[in-house]
Amino acid sequence: MKLKCALVIALMAAMTVSAQAQQDRPPPRDARYDAPPPAENTKIAYADVLRVDPVYDRVQSGGAHEECEDVPVERHVDSGNNNAAGTVIGAIVGGVLGNTVGKGDGRKAATVAGAVVGGAVGHGVASQDDRYYAGPERRCHMVQDAAEERRIVGYDVQSRYRGDVYMSRLDYDPGERVRVRVSVAPTD
Repeated sequence: MKLKCALVIALMAAMTVSAQAQQDRPPPRDARYDAPPPAENTKIAYADVLRVDPVYDRVQSGGAHEECEDVPVERHVDSGNNNAAGTVIGAIVGGVLGNTVGKGDGRKAATVAGAVVGGAVGHGVASQDDRYYAGPERRCHMVQDAAEERRIVGYDVQSRYRGDVYMSRLDYDPGERVRVRVSVAPTD
């Protein structure tokens, strides 16, 4: 029991230290506002945004969807009957009937002929149990979609800094103010 209490206390202490370490980290920065360290005679300031116009471009977007339709097809249905069984039963019945006809050697020939004819008839009857029917079958295929749409690819921003108006193209909407880098250098 003492060991369990010691483990629980150690676990709670580790969680407290981890939470404090996470609080000491600075919050993540937005890359848009990261600027290189100012060079000599350069400072970062804010300009008032006068106008923001989105810049559009036409983009091909593609996808696919499945289209299905019911198509009539003819199917063969095997009734599961054994054609060999039909042949054997037909041969036996034909042999018995042939045996009742004639006398002597004629009886043997009639029995053989009856068995052959009965076998053929039995086979034909067993084969007729197979059926064909027409019915619908669902067939599907993929169809490519091609659509053209307009997407915003940037923003033309008109801003004013100390009375002068400037135009810039940005990849984000800056809002009411935009950060600018002001640099002063002598001209020849």
